[in-house]
Order: sequence, then C-alpha cells, then structure tokens
Amino acid sequence: MTEIRHTPVAPTLAQTLASGTGIDAHHHDEHQIVYAARGVLAITTDRGSWVAPATRAIWVPAGTVHAHRAHGELELHLVGLPATENPLGLTEPSVLAVGPLLRELILTYTRTPHAHTPQRRRLRAVLLDQLRASPQQPVHLPTPADPRLRALCAILRADPADDRTLTALGTVVGASARTLARLFRSDLGMTFPQWRTQLRLYHALTLLADGTPVTTVAHACGWSSTSAFIDVFRRAFGHTPGTHQRAAQTLRSTEATTPSTTASSPSITS
Repeated sequence: MTEIRHTPVAPTLAQTLASGTGIDAHHHDEHQIVYAARGVLAITTDRGSWVAPATRAIWVPAGTVHAHRAHGELELHLVGLPATENPLGLTEPSVLAVGPLLRELILTYTRTPHAHTPQRRRLRAVLLDQLRASPQQPVHLPTPADPRLRALCAILRADPADDRTLTALGTVVGASARTLARLFRSDLGMTFPQWRTQLRLYHALTLLADGTPVTTVAHACGWSSTSAFIDVFRRAFGHTPGTHQRAAQTLRSTEATTPSTTASSPSITS
C-alpha cells in the first residue's frame, strides 16, 4: 500500500515535471492553488479527477489527499494559503478560469523570493482578489461509488472512442439503461452524455499536450468528425484545439530562449 505523505505547509513555488511523471498522493493542512503554465495538469482524489490546461487552475482545499500527473512537459506553479484563508469559500477541489492578469500574478508570485515585503503582500492581495472573481470552469470526472457504474466508466476510460449506447454498455455491466441513467444523475451529478463529453475532453487535453494532431485526437476520443470536436472544444475552453496547441508551442519556443528561474525537481512534495 502506497504511503500517503503529509506536509503541514502547502509550499509556494515553481517547478517542472516531465511528461508522464507526477507527484504521489499527499495532503497538506493548508489550501493550495495549482496551476500549469505549460502542459496539462491532472489531479486525482478519491472523489474523482480534474484536468487543467494553461487557461485553468485547480483549487485544492486543505486536507484533500491528491496526486498530480503531467501531460506534456509541465511547468507547475503552486500557491499555498493558510487553512483560515479561503477566498473562494470552496470545500471541494475545483477548476477555475485563469485570465491573462491572474496568470501573470501567479507566475510572478511563485517565481519571486518569498520575503515578507510590502510589495509581496500587495501582490498577494491582488492575486486573491483575482481569484475571488474567477468563475469555476471544470473538466471533472467524478469517481462513481456503485460497482456497475465503476465498471462502465472503466470501459470508457480505457477507450473514450467507444460509442456504444447506455443500453449496450448495460448488458456488459449487468444493469439496465434506466438504472445506469439514474446512477449517473444520483452518483455523479450529471447525465451519461455529459459524463462522456467530460471524459473525451479530458482525454483530448492530454493528447494535445503530447503534440498529437487535432484530427487524430478527434478520432481517438470518439467524435464523429474533426469539426464536431473543434466545436465542443471551443464551447468548453473558448478557443479551438489548434489554437490551444499553437499557443503551447509558442510558449515553449519563447521559454526555450528565455532564462527561467523555475526549479526542476519532479520529486518535490507539492
């Protein structure tokens, strides 16, 4: 059984993680904001998985046991907050929109020395103000409790392009379509089509982070056409998957020629 690490203080820092690596299950006595300026970050808890590209950050409440996974080369930025300070009033992990100003605030706050200066306190105050104004925009895959629903979700996680109906999948897991539809609503808080779309978007983000062509991603994730995938992706994230990839490539090229203060240690407990 893997030991779950406990770190009282949630660190504030920047680091890089290679694609496919991660940080094992751990928890803090403080809240934490987790942001990937490059690559795609996935966080898993016993309640489910959350995924965030560079336009999103993940709020991890104090005491939440969670693990990190990098898809694509990940530039990870962590902001720790005392358990008594919860600007969002959130008690569950949540994905938040990150606009240009909030992005720069997070990058600056995690890269600069942690001295208790008036300038740093002002920076932190503005960062928290921006967080309070950030809407929740999740790509969240909740973990089902019912064993039949767990079996169904495992089938589709293994192959997001599987387009079988709920009736057909029900014959495999031993439940009627009506029962499964009820379980999706009661156990996961969403309909089956909504859950499958979330799964496919989750999988698409991880493939795009590894440089997979958009057409290949659309096929691998089960969309009927590339245009259908682009439409769903745009509605979810506000831009096309091609724009998403080009922005990531531009960022990588820019940072490759710019000296960085980001630490490089995949083994640190975040």
